[in-house]
Amino acid sequence: MRTLCASTLIGEFFIVGFAGLVAMKNPDLTQAQVWTVCGVTMLLSLLLCGMLSRPGAVQLGWALQLGLIASGFVVPTMFILGTVFAALWWCSVHYGRRIDTIKARWAAAQAEAPAPDAA
Repeated sequence: MRTLCASTLIGEFFIVGFAGLVAMKNPDLTQAQVWTVCGVTMLLSLLLCGMLSRPGAVQLGWALQLGLIASGFVVPTMFILGTVFAALWWCSVHYGRRIDTIKARWAAAQAEAPAPDAA
């Protein structure tokens, strides 16, 4: 699960950076406002990559997904991209857990299998 989720978060890191470049064209926002919000979000996505094995990391990832969708009020394209990344996050969590379960079963089966004779 960690690999799939981390890949999604790294993709979000870049998308937030590009959205910040687009948001700078908004005359109602200052560069400091845009890059403070984008910087915190980008930092959160990187830190979350390392925290994925800890309790609450997946829930924090969901909060990040909601924030990305909500950023569509500033950059309308983010409604679409946020929804796409929320779907990717769901797939990463759902299928990542299934892969982890299958790997655990395979490892258990390998541990129980008798070792071949080296004659």
